[in-house]
Amino acid sequence: MKRDFNKWLSKFKKSISDYNYYVDFEKIYKNVDKLKVELNILNSLIGSKNIEEKFQNILIKYPETLECIPLLLAVRSSEIFIKDEINEYLFKFDKMVYSMKDYIRFMKESGLFDLLQNHLINNLYDYVLGIEVGLDSNGRKNRGGHLMENLVESYIIKAGYKKNVNYFKEMYLSDIEKKWNLDLSAMSGNNTSTKRFDFVIKTDDQIYVIEANFYVSGGSKLNETARSYKMLAKEAKNVKELTFIWFTDGIGWKNAKKNLEETFNELETMYNIDDLENGILEKI
Repeated sequence: MKRDFNKWLSKFKKSISDYNYYVDFEKIYKNVDKLKVELNILNSLIGSKNIEEKFQNILIKYPETLECIPLLLAVRSSEIFIKDEINEYLFKFDKMVYSMKDYIRFMKESGLFDLLQNHLINNLYDYVLGIEVGLDSNGRKNRGGHLMENLVESYIIKAGYKKNVNYFKEMYLSDIEKKWNLDLSAMSGNNTSTKRFDFVIKTDDQIYVIEANFYVSGGSKLNETARSYKMLAKEAKNVKELTFIWFTDGIGWKNAKKNLEETFNELETMYNIDDLENGILEKI
């Protein structure tokens, strides 16, 4: 029986976020603790009246404190590029590549001396902790993807499959070809594709390659994803030993439903979380 796309779409979830989705505090504490000693040394700059001289003395005696500077500007790198009216600089903070005068100028022009000298903060450890929380929020997109993968994997296990026995994570097309002696050139552009699937399930007579994703918000990427998976669905039909399954969900699709519907009409094995909850893996 032909499925109703709109009815299927209406069951999409708003979110699958757990408590750890928003901030990974364990990772944050670990990152900040690596710099705890250096940050406490730099704390002596807070409220200092002769901050340039004190900064210079600190770098001479404790050169490793230089590594903290990028993070004070919410930069996760040991290099910062600067272009002013005259010159271009690539400041390195794992070692000094310019003069002390240049690094003092960097601190002054970037606003860090003003931040420290005018006592706008009380403790660099707490300040960096706040920066790490902000930077970690950028990882929510990746965590969201992992949440959907973890959810799908829980249902794969529930259906009776065992990891590295009859289900596998993150396999490339080339690995699938080698492991089960298959010709997947119809899906790989004559071995030019580096496509990797989130999961692969092997049964007695079929190999199921699986993609899993969840979208909270819309965007052009969703349309491109739907189009690429539509093409993948067509290519998979040329390999009788293989079935392509796509698990997707999330209200982000509501604004990209046209392309999603086109893929839905092309790919019979396209499912959402509601399908998982109703035992679709056991059925197929």
